[in-house]
Amino acid sequence: MTQTVEVPIWLFVLILVFAAVTFASHFLFPSVRWFFRRRLERAVARLNTRLQRPIQPFKLAGRHDMIQRLRYDPQVSKAVQAYAQQEHVPEAVASETARRYAREIVPSFSAFAYFSFAIRMARMLSNAFYDVRLSYQDEKAINTIDPNATVVFVMNHRSNMDYVLVTYLAAQRSALSYAVGEWARVWPLSRLIRAMGAYFIRRKSGSDLYRQVLASYVRLATEAGVTQAMFPEGGLSLTGRLGRPKLGLLKYMIDATEAQDRDVVFVPVALNYDRVLEDTILTTAALGSERRFHARIGVITRWTLKQIWRRLIGRYKRFGIAAVRYGRPISLHQFREHAGRDLTTDLARELMTRIKSAVPFAPLPAVCHIVHQDGEVKEADLFQRVSAMAGLDTLQNAEQAVHDAVEQLIERNILVRDGGVLRSSGRRKDLLTYYAESAATTNSRPDAAVAE
Repeated sequence: MTQTVEVPIWLFVLILVFAAVTFASHFLFPSVRWFFRRRLERAVARLNTRLQRPIQPFKLAGRHDMIQRLRYDPQVSKAVQAYAQQEHVPEAVASETARRYAREIVPSFSAFAYFSFAIRMARMLSNAFYDVRLSYQDEKAINTIDPNATVVFVMNHRSNMDYVLVTYLAAQRSALSYAVGEWARVWPLSRLIRAMGAYFIRRKSGSDLYRQVLASYVRLATEAGVTQAMFPEGGLSLTGRLGRPKLGLLKYMIDATEAQDRDVVFVPVALNYDRVLEDTILTTAALGSERRFHARIGVITRWTLKQIWRRLIGRYKRFGIAAVRYGRPISLHQFREHAGRDLTTDLARELMTRIKSAVPFAPLPAVCHIVHQDGEVKEADLFQRVSAMAGLDTLQNAEQAVHDAVEQLIERNILVRDGGVLRSSGRRKDLLTYYAESAATTNSRPDAAVAE
């Protein structure tokens, strides 16, 4: 036992490495994780004192733990058995498929990434691109929502800036959990989006097992009170008009609640823009038979560099107004008492009606609507026409906003100015129609708006 044993130097180094790894994995790493976990918990506790709706423990759960919880959820287990019988595969294979779906869906929320990086980035981008306006149809109803209720922001989908804009404007209320489509499942973008608490969904999936895994995740999040955000249209509007609502996510949320459970309050959020950044891509996609967006990375890179160059040489201009209006909220408990047999369809229709009634004013779509409807308009009469259309006198710098909208339309060859008369240039009729259609749903009643 006390005799000297000679070993090669390489073997001695290997033994030291294994010993170091064992020490780190069993003693050092757990201590380090515990230390940072404790600091994170204290930071989140301080953060929750500033938020109107605190971050729920469910949102802070480890991603691995949540995947395992989904995998062994009773409803998912039944779906696994049905999948195994249907596909004639062992249950172990079906269970692994469910685990893969769960890994695809479940986020890995980071409070640090969300509040230290995402919120700052969202604020910077929103104010760099737009003059941001926020308004309410009933601010008191928003501020008096039951603090124990699950809040779901339900929004029309005009642009991918919607995510950025609403994240920024809701920063003082809570951390939002978005349902995002397959466009975002690209590394490294997917890692950042998961860290912000978003969960991925497939827009079209023929697998009952996948739908059950997704339904179970939405049910657990809704039961836990996680503040969520969704786009019922299921995708960006290609025409400027509001689309028909998809019922999937809404049904999962309704099925997750009963009359005696935690209430779910749906808050309609309507967005409108002077300029939608992807308008050319969307109008081109509208001409095809499929929703395919040919936004090549080279085009996006050139556009970004062009904006940076304009800022450097002092010729950069913002893209006008981005307006957001909170509509009147709907309590699921109260709505359930008066709804018909098809609760999901009735609720979806009511939400879209409230979103439509809340769509805020933006001057550029209003100008397009007038020109598209009349063929031409005298520029001297334009401000009065637009003011009558949307109560523009309630906004700051109203005449300047209309002037900037006209100049932007002329610069983009959508309109031409001819002897004090504005008419379509004939070159970009698709964009003229797109913005005119978006103005057709604009709420004409003046609401108090504040610049952010």
